[in-house]
Amino acid sequence: MSELFQLSAPWWHFVLRAVVIYVMMMLLVRMSGKHTIGQFTTFDLVLVILIGNAVQNGINGGDNSLTGAAIMATTLVVLNYLVAVATARNRPLEKLVEGVPVVLARHGKVFDDVLKRQLVSPADFREALRVNNIVDVNDVDLALLETNGHISIVTRQGVNRR
Repeated sequence: MSELFQLSAPWWHFVLRAVVIYVMMMLLVRMSGKHTIGQFTTFDLVLVILIGNAVQNGINGGDNSLTGAAIMATTLVVLNYLVAVATARNRPLEKLVEGVPVVLARHGKVFDDVLKRQLVSPADFREALRVNNIVDVNDVDLALLETNGHISIVTRQGVNRR
């Protein structure tokens, strides 16, 4: 029974591994782009499961003890909390971690090169228009790809949305 709680390495190895994997995963998620995060598909779910499996040994170092799991889980939760607190209090850090909104369209003009760079398909953009009850792109004053991957649309003044 005691082997369930017996660590295979010093406790701080687990903390260090959790921190390194957390930072690595944050960087990978940020590099994947805003739209990918906001539009979670079946493929994204499979990717998350596979990534979890891929980093498992890197984070636990082969340790299967309950103590090791508790240390790693606690480290990840605390680390996530600290990042949330730090980004809420520090605007430059928030921009670094979360990114900034990106203008996709302005004054009825869609920026196709920005859509491509941000991995937003024309179909996804048209869907955002429909969700906002906008039939004509000329009615769009501003369309933003938010940091959470969602597309926000502001209509021009005086436009009756259908």
